[in-house]
Amino acid sequence: MKVQITIRGRRYTVRSEEGDVDPVAVARYVDARMAEFSQRASTSDEYTVALLTAMNIASDFERFRRDIDADLDALDREVASATLLLEAATGEGDGGVEDEFDDDV
Repeated sequence: MKVQITIRGRRYTVRSEEGDVDPVAVARYVDARMAEFSQRASTSDEYTVALLTAMNIASDFERFRRDIDADLDALDREVASATLLLEAATGEGDGGVEDEFDDDV
C-alpha cells in the first residue's frame, strides 16, 4: 500500500507492507521528534537534526527492549515458581504419588 506522509514540511510517498503499523502515525511521531530536536539543537542542518532524532529514537527503543526483556525474565521466573507450587499441590512431578507407583510395576 502506498501512503503519502509529511515530515518537516516535505511530502513523501512510502510503501508499507505492514498492516499493523500506521505509517502516517509513525511519520507524525518522527516529525514531532524532529521538531523537538530542531528547537534544542544548535544547528539548523536538517541532516544533523535527522541523525540526532534517529539516535534518540533508537535509544528509546533499546531502553524499551531492555525493559521488556527484564519483564519477560521476571514473568518466566514467576511461571516457573507457580508451576512448582501447582505440581507440589497436586502431587505431580518428582516425589509425587504417581512416581511411587511406578517403582512397584
